[in-house]
Amino acid sequence: MPDQVRVRFAPSPTGYLHVGGARTALFNWLFARKHNGVFILRIEDTDIQRSSEAMVQGILEGLHWLGLDADEGPFFQSSFVEQHRAAARQLLEAGKAYYDFTPKQQVDDLKIKERIAGRAAEAIGGKTRSPYRDLPLQEALKRTEAG
Repeated sequence: MPDQVRVRFAPSPTGYLHVGGARTALFNWLFARKHNGVFILRIEDTDIQRSSEAMVQGILEGLHWLGLDADEGPFFQSSFVEQHRAAARQLLEAGKAYYDFTPKQQVDDLKIKERIAGRAAEAIGGKTRSPYRDLPLQEALKRTEAG
């Protein structure tokens, strides 16, 4: 027997539900209904400075008004922080991830240069390699502990 179809809608509560978000929710909800599946609502509330309870309520009310009530959720992404940290530690320890100490402004500048050069999809993680990619984990940990 095939697995049950499970789809999700994961808005960020940094603004009200907009037409693009409603469209995505509608397509996922319809797909779930067509395949006797489950429509899950996950709130991407990890941007603490910009997220608000009022925006969450607005999203929930908008979805309800549209008749797109979730079968599961809402689940809040912030409630899984410890699981995400554990998974990140595993990736770091396995050498499949690394700490990148490149200043945000430098990363932003590089993304702009890559986009101008027509390589937006390749910027950071594509052709542009972080100078910290091959830094040994123990050295990276020393740097993080030092701030």
